Amino acid sequence: MNGPLEWYAAISGVIAAFMVAGDFGRKATGLGFLLFATGSVAWIIAGLQAGTPPLAVQNAILLLINLYGMWQYWLSPKNRRKIEVIEAAVEKFEEKEAKAEATA
Repeated sequence: MNGPLEWYAAISGVIAAFMVAGDFGRKATGLGFLLFATGSVAWIIAGLQAGTPPLAVQNAILLLINLYGMWQYWLSPKNRRKIEVIEAAVEKFEEKEAKAEATA
């Protein structure tokens, strides 16, 4: 196992982990989950081709977890409402801070 598929899976996993751990915002985290998911698909294919079912099964489970992560970060109506409220509060706070700095 040392072909382009495996290299994609390995590199995408590293980049996705950085995106999720970096806490660069909801969109970046959702993209990290998407990248994890594509890497999982690549590992599933590689595992099946190489005759390593444990690798394929592990990544099938990780694929489901990553799909759930994408749901949570992009599609869940409950979480969207929460984020909208938080983003509005942050915007108001930043406006107050900017005014306070301007008057100081």
